[in-house]
Amino acid sequence: MALDSALIEAFSVSLATFFATIGPIDVAAMFAALTSSLSAKKRRNTALRAVVIAGAILFAFVLLGEFILNAMGISLAALRAAGGVLLLLIGIDLVTVKGSGATTTTTDEDLEAEERSDIAVFPLATPLIAGPGAIGAVILLMAHADGNFLEQTAVILSLSLVLAMTLISLLLASRLQNWLGVTGMHMISRVFGVLLCALAMQFLFDGIAQSGLLAGVAGG
Repeated sequence: MALDSALIEAFSVSLATFFATIGPIDVAAMFAALTSSLSAKKRRNTALRAVVIAGAILFAFVLLGEFILNAMGISLAALRAAGGVLLLLIGIDLVTVKGSGATTTTTDEDLEAEERSDIAVFPLATPLIAGPGAIGAVILLMAHADGNFLEQTAVILSLSLVLAMTLISLLLASRLQNWLGVTGMHMISRVFGVLLCALAMQFLFDGIAQSGLLAGVAGG
């Protein structure tokens, strides 16, 4: 029973984190704006290529994240604390509906994207889908599972599910805009932003506690 509870928690936390950092609804809005002049077939091909490329980037960090941490000498406690800060900033951006570049494109990147005929790799695959926030979340959640195969599987399944949701959102981008409107899309972002802020604080607290800083202060 405890194992089932841990797996459900790992899956739900990962799902909420990836949904917030990848942002299928926000990506769909940008996709609709950038592909308004393309044919339906071209939009489908662009959406599929973007999600496949972004998935390859994110799953590469699933496999290489631990190696990167070990090679750079980064402890799990430091990763949890730094990842918590990063996710907290992203969560605040979502709640206030502002873009910092962690989950969205910058103004300069928007201008460059408008000049490109093929936007599948940039800006769709990265940084919109596989951006710094999503990559950081992948490394953090896989490290948080700490070698537990079932929990790592839950993280991978949640990532796959959010990528599938992103593809569906891109394919239905125009309809989503009509159904939800700007207010509806912002409301969804705000809800997941609040959840992400809470998860970020938990990661931050866990990292500080694991680092032994509090024990050192108490002992001093």
